[in-house]
Amino acid sequence: MNSPVPVFQRVLLKLSGEALMGSQGFGIDAPTVERIALEVADNHGLGVQLALVIGGGNIFRGLAASASGTDRVAGDHMGMLATVINSLALQDALEKRGVQTRVMSAIEMRAVAEPYIRRRAVRHLEKGRVVIIAAGTGNPFFTTDSAAALRAMEVKADVLLKATRVDGVYSADPEKDPGAVRFEKLTYLEILERGLKVMDATAVSLCMDNNMPIIVFNLNRPGNIRRVILGEKVGTSVGR
Repeated sequence: MNSPVPVFQRVLLKLSGEALMGSQGFGIDAPTVERIALEVADNHGLGVQLALVIGGGNIFRGLAASASGTDRVAGDHMGMLATVINSLALQDALEKRGVQTRVMSAIEMRAVAEPYIRRRAVRHLEKGRVVIIAAGTGNPFFTTDSAAALRAMEVKADVLLKATRVDGVYSADPEKDPGAVRFEKLTYLEILERGLKVMDATAVSLCMDNNMPIIVFNLNRPGNIRRVILGEKVGTSVGR
């Protein structure tokens, strides 16, 4: 029996921090991290080169903190550190499954992670290691969505996969508006002009300028990452 052939060879997977908290209202839910690690390991087994960028909103959100009086730069730095905690949690879960993993941080902290160096990240991918890129871009005022777009370009990924809680991009928030319509395909300009909440405008613009395709899909449906990588029509695809 022939094994399935992935349509993408190198993938940048963007996970929100909220994805790690499961049904909890805060923090890291161990069974949820295990489930995500199992899916990542499953796709790694297909021979796909996988890089991940994880948000930190389950622990700390810089923008929300600045709204309540925290200095925006300090708040964003705290949010970046939260992404490192999430990255280490996922690394631990992956390595328990025998998947070699490297955490690379945009903020240098050699005791817990390698510094993010593009060429080294690419080399890890070529050697079959999963690379988890932490601390966003290392700069305040940039979201982890923008970091995901930037890193996807830097490591020359074939696609940017944005994992969410819903099965694609909708005309409105489907969790609040039952009349929201799901799009199967969108252009970058349609997202920007309609103000659709897929990724922030900086991330979408960066992908548009560099022709980086985006696929938005539901992480909570088991097997979805694999379906996307094998070329099935899942979620919403974004391109020119």
